Amino acid sequence: MELRSEFLYRAHIEVEGFYEVGDTFRGHRNIVRVKGGWFEGPRLKGEVLAGTGDWFLTRPGGVGEGDVRDTYRTHDGHIIYVSYRGIINIDAHTWARLRNGEDVDPSEYYFRGQPMYETAVDGPYSWLNEIMAVAVGNQGQSGPTYDVYQIL
Repeated sequence: MELRSEFLYRAHIEVEGFYEVGDTFRGHRNIVRVKGGWFEGPRLKGEVLAGTGDWFLTRPGGVGEGDVRDTYRTHDGHIIYVSYRGIINIDAHTWARLRNGEDVDPSEYYFRGQPMYETAVDGPYSWLNEIMAVAVGNQGQSGPTYDVYQIL
């Protein structure tokens, strides 16, 4: 069997800071605050609303684990709740380059997510409630950018 996919949209998340929980029994926890963003693709586009976030965990071995909840508002006013888990595997040297403002090619690290959607069953985007998607991420200076693909 072949795994097929179709480009769904690109999303950019603007980060405004984080709350540091610190070292927990699971790893080092930060709660990342989102101030907004955008998403756009062939079938949907709009803005990422402020007030959402990522309950980000850095595991003891250094791998990052995202636990994200976003709220999207489409260009025609519909609300989509997006939640996803993700993994970012990036070495300390590459993290330092990113923190110093360097653009780092996303092929130098592993950044993937698995978004799930929840929206009105009687709305024009109800098809999102019934799909599986994957995201490929790029960590930029102002926040991550994701290319999201529907698994067919």
